[in-house]
Amino acid sequence: MASGPSASRTPAIATSAHAAATAAPSARPSADVTAITTRDDFLLELGETLAGKAAVRPVDSFEAALEGMTGARRAQVLVIDSREVTDLRAALKAVHASAARPAVLVFAEGAAEKELGGALKGTEVFAVLPLPIDARKTQAVLEGAIEDAIARRAAAAAASAPTASAAVPTLSPAPTLSPASHTLPARDANAASDAVRRMPAHDSTVGARAFPTRVVVAAGSVALALIAAGAFWFFTHGTHAPTPRSAPPTTAAIDRGQTAAAPVVAETSLLQGKVDELLEKARLAMHERRFSEPAGDNALLYYRSAAAADPANAEAHDGLQRVAGVLAGRFEEALNAGHMDEAAATLASFKSAAPGDARVAPFEQRLYAAQIARAITDGNLDHAAAVVHQAQQSGVVGAEQIARWRADIARHQEDAKVQRLAGLIDDHIRDGKLVEGDDSALSYLQQLETAAPANAATQHATHDLVSACLHKAREAALAKNNSEEDRWLAAARSAGAKAADINAFQKELAGVRAKAAQAESERLLQLARDRLHDGRLTDPAQDSAAGYLTQVQTSDPANAALADAGHDLAKALLDRARTSVLAGKSGDSDLAQAKHWGADPKELAAVTQLQPSAKPAPIDTAALAANLKRLRGAPPDYPPNALQQRVAGSVLLEFTVDTKGEPRDIHVVESIPPQVFDQAAINAVKHWRYAPMIVNGSAVEVPVKTRMRFELPK
Repeated sequence: MASGPSASRTPAIATSAHAAATAAPSARPSADVTAITTRDDFLLELGETLAGKAAVRPVDSFEAALEGMTGARRAQVLVIDSREVTDLRAALKAVHASAARPAVLVFAEGAAEKELGGALKGTEVFAVLPLPIDARKTQAVLEGAIEDAIARRAAAAAASAPTASAAVPTLSPAPTLSPASHTLPARDANAASDAVRRMPAHDSTVGARAFPTRVVVAAGSVALALIAAGAFWFFTHGTHAPTPRSAPPTTAAIDRGQTAAAPVVAETSLLQGKVDELLEKARLAMHERRFSEPAGDNALLYYRSAAAADPANAEAHDGLQRVAGVLAGRFEEALNAGHMDEAAATLASFKSAAPGDARVAPFEQRLYAAQIARAITDGNLDHAAAVVHQAQQSGVVGAEQIARWRADIARHQEDAKVQRLAGLIDDHIRDGKLVEGDDSALSYLQQLETAAPANAATQHATHDLVSACLHKAREAALAKNNSEEDRWLAAARSAGAKAADINAFQKELAGVRAKAAQAESERLLQLARDRLHDGRLTDPAQDSAAGYLTQVQTSDPANAALADAGHDLAKALLDRARTSVLAGKSGDSDLAQAKHWGADPKELAAVTQLQPSAKPAPIDTAALAANLKRLRGAPPDYPPNALQQRVAGSVLLEFTVDTKGEPRDIHVVESIPPQVFDQAAINAVKHWRYAPMIVNGSAVEVPVKTRMRFELPK
């Protein structure tokens, strides 16, 4: 149900709806139409459909609708837009139990129309109609509903009109009653039969969707049966004075979470008859403990009727006091047991027995307090607010207590909103919907911060969302996805991450990266040990002990285990070189690798002496230089003075690429013109990087000569 007025409803639209509903000023509307909706298009279509046959009053809640309809002089029709109602069936019970007794039309769209038709069986809903509004069908049904409302109004007026015998309580001359003298008023019977006859006329609207024809016929049969039962009760129990209004429901509806808080009233009818006979029936009822029920046959009714017939009768007044005492005890028991409906009904009977009793006001206050506490405990805050409003209207509860109740309800409403938003944030974090769009954890966190910035749940939700964003940033960083890392860090800041949080994250990330690098080094070292064990010392180059140790040497040169692994490899290489030399083969390659990995000089010399004295083939440095692969090589910066003076030239450089692929010993061989471009060329070469040159299984140094040209831009 809508909780408040719609911001989109403008006075102009409301006026248009009202104007459409009053388009025929010559014929005054015979009924008022109250529409529960916040949708302006619905109001406009409804006003056009009515075409002046009734005035439309738009409201936002059932409470406002009941407040406006109660006590109205004209017949009432209640139109409900089901799209804005949560518990329609429960709310309808309160509407039909109210004094207004309106004819009710429910509008639903799509599949909801058929579902509501089935769900509302057994209620007093006049019809269920489709949305968008079908003007012709709706107009026909509205006419029938207005007629039904007028009939309800006439029946209520007839029931509340005092008869001569009720206006002046007197004793009947004889205990027998003549059926001919106690027939129902003609207009009541006509109104009832008219209402029954009119229902089939709208069967095309309600029957196919919600109320089949057989249900309408059954309703007519039940209505006639009720009329007959009423006449039978008249003939067997005496004449009743008219009741001021139909009795509203007990608080059983309240216990079920119903929004409206309808007060419970006791039976107010009186019986006509001799005082002695009424007192005799009262004594029997007291003996049989029928203090206030069943309706129409209880001690309370008989004593009240006797007191009305003879105001000075002491026995009647004493009996009422005894009944009141019993009811007071029952009220206490029901209230203490948490049976709110029973307590409310008992209190109504108690007030009927002893209206001036000093306990009435305290009882009412306690009942209101218990009902409000129950509603708050059950989480039905709308109902709690309705009970507070009822307590305020009753006048038995002070303004301070009303204010305390409202403050308590407001606090629980805020807590409920906080818990709802916190739950949404938890769900969206769990589902990975962190920051994108309106349906995200970040969007709900912003709402939560607006509603309750200092609440502990807000702080907890902020911490959880920041942690989730930083976790995403950590994953991106480890995957070396810098753009994603930056995006998630920005999201964490939007969620409320502080500078200290970001610093802690950076520190933790550095530690994670170090652990990851260490783990990678350990993996490579283990692979090197495995290859060493398998005898795969240098071949193949990328899957050998020498290859894996070279990777560790490049990425983690300070690793403490690298030296030991290198010595083990050097020893294995010396053994293989010795075997090769003794077999008359060359062991130069293995000896060079062994030297690189830190072989013992004495052992290295001993194996070297075993080799023939033939000189090793010289290395073709020019070929090596031609095969060098440059991995990084930014062009040099053009000296500003040379650019300004429009000077071009070149520099011939010589340098050595070491076993790590880094240039060293850079010097200028020749420069044209002298000293103009030398430093720019040297600075550029310093930042160049090459893939290490592997010869015979080991990295070697390569001398390089290159000319760098400086040409003016065109």
